Amino acid sequence: MRIAVLSDSHDNIWKVEAALERLQQADVVIHCGDLCSPFTLRQLADGVKEKPVHVVWGNNDGDKLLLARTAAERPWVHLHGAFAQLNLGGLAVAVNHYPEIAAPLALSGRFGLVCYGHNHQAKEERVGECLLLNPGELMGMMGRSSLALVDVESRSVEWVDL
Repeated sequence: MRIAVLSDSHDNIWKVEAALERLQQADVVIHCGDLCSPFTLRQLADGVKEKPVHVVWGNNDGDKLLLARTAAERPWVHLHGAFAQLNLGGLAVAVNHYPEIAAPLALSGRFGLVCYGHNHQAKEERVGECLLLNPGELMGMMGRSSLALVDVESRSVEWVDL
């Protein structure tokens, strides 16, 4: 199983469009927050052709009611609030937006993969048996526009720069 992990899209519809081909190669998509607007969620969800999409809130996500309505129209989209705990291909996965929350989750030993965003800095780190992963920012505000593809079996990361 391959998991696509992205974060901090910040309504950059051009980067979302550029990412779709790679996202379609994954079995499931995780977004670590700051989609921002419902139209970005719609573009992402419709673009991955009904693959499961798991989303947590970031600090810049706007109209949560309309985001929830957009997700409700697409049963493959799962809004988890501030935190998601998932089992993907037998791998325990935690997702949130903030590095300050992600680091203790990785240290807990309860998860094989912990994903986060917020600081726009792509980073892959091993914490014991856990892969602690920030896919960086999709929007490209800081220069690098990236996402990560994780192989569940090997826990290896393929970095995708857009």
